[in-house]
Amino acid sequence: MNSMTGFGAASASLKRCSLRVEIGGVNRKQTEIAISLPRAWAELETRVREVVAGPISRGRVNVSISLQSSSGGAIPLQLHAEKLADLRMHLLSLAASLEQPVQPTLDALIRLGIIAEESEADISAEEAWTAIQPALEEALQKFCSLRATEGENMKRDLLARIDTLRQLRSEIKAQAATVPAHYREMLLKRLQEADLPFPADDERIIKEIALFADRCDVSEELTRLGSHLDQFCRLCDSAEPVGRTLDFLCQEIFRELNTTGSKANDAALAQLVVTAKTELEKIREQVQNVE
Repeated sequence: MNSMTGFGAASASLKRCSLRVEIGGVNRKQTEIAISLPRAWAELETRVREVVAGPISRGRVNVSISLQSSSGGAIPLQLHAEKLADLRMHLLSLAASLEQPVQPTLDALIRLGIIAEESEADISAEEAWTAIQPALEEALQKFCSLRATEGENMKRDLLARIDTLRQLRSEIKAQAATVPAHYREMLLKRLQEADLPFPADDERIIKEIALFADRCDVSEELTRLGSHLDQFCRLCDSAEPVGRTLDFLCQEIFRELNTTGSKANDAALAQLVVTAKTELEKIREQVQNVE
């Protein structure tokens, strides 16, 4: 079992620079991989995605690849003198054709990337990949390792809560067995209070109690509930991604508890069901973190 959250980072040297790779994950129902690369290396996004997607089956993964100077600061910007000269010539030509001055603002030039850009443009994508790939694989290994560690912690918590549900199931089963007898006593008491003294072995009394016992019987629900809890434990021991399956199984467990509560017709039994639902909600919240 793996968690969907985690973090991994690695660094590598590249010419006079230091390359930094960071990978972080958060919860998502589907697989999402967001990659941030220097603009000059945009063509490497597909390769990065292929490497990261290998061990990931669920969750949002953010991959950041950046450059720093060897001293740890930001990469210095380079002035595009030739681009500015070309721009000046084009603007003069445009101004002449329009017969009015054309004056681009500084922020517009920056957005166009005409004034300056980071010096990774001096490093080709292929050259950068030789440093990115091993750093990416190292960061990914750390990321997956942390996800596995968190997954083990989640597994222990989930199994402990499943044990709590098993105990509550046993208590519900024991309480459910007393409901028909309690109803019988209550029915006879009401008849006596209404001055209708029916004998306890009256056929009508027996039939009414039998119908009530059939309506409030929860043995099938408890049998299915026990089966779901066993399956949950088996899935927790699986090496495959089980988050979606566990989420679906939680829905089935809730359905059995809900039906049991609806058929309970007993205050003590209803309280046990509410307690079990509360514990199940904690399980469902935890399952949202499982890959």
